[in-house]
Amino acid sequence: MEILILGLVLFLGIHCLRIVAPHWRQRMVDKLGLGPWKGIYSVASLLGLGMIIWGYGQARAETEYLYLLPEGTRHAAYGMMLVSLILAVASDLPVGYIRNRVRHPLLIAAIIWAIAHLMMNGDTASILLFGAFLIWALIALVSVIGRREPAPELKTAWADVAAFAGGITIWLAIAWWLHEWLIGVPVIA
Repeated sequence: MEILILGLVLFLGIHCLRIVAPHWRQRMVDKLGLGPWKGIYSVASLLGLGMIIWGYGQARAETEYLYLLPEGTRHAAYGMMLVSLILAVASDLPVGYIRNRVRHPLLIAAIIWAIAHLMMNGDTASILLFGAFLIWALIALVSVIGRREPAPELKTAWADVAAFAGGITIWLAIAWWLHEWLIGVPVIA
């Protein structure tokens, strides 16, 4: 469990710098340059992510269950994951209606992803992992909302079509084989 915790601290910690230490972050960007800062940020993020994956795999073997939700929640979680993936894809496309209306689709996707996984996994390792991401995403969302940035200007509705197509395609790939291949847990059993 220690490796999982250290990975979460590193990964989420580096992602919280803009929230908790914006002036320090900006001084580092000014001192190092944007490219080197992004390099350090990326390496720290990848190291943290690797530790999360490795630590979660180890922690799952020694974890206890704190709750089990009814089987029917599985269907709600599947639907939530579809919405989450559509929002995640939309966050990386030109501004369509989704990004125009949903100001921070990637953070909202992370919140939905975390809640869906907490609905399905009541073991201590999963609660730690998905709970940490949920708390981080909520704090980050409150932080960016506080900046009162204007809504991005609508560019093309085709971005929404691509977001739906991409989200559905990823959702199907995850459901049929990718989740089991990556995580070792089949979605469709």
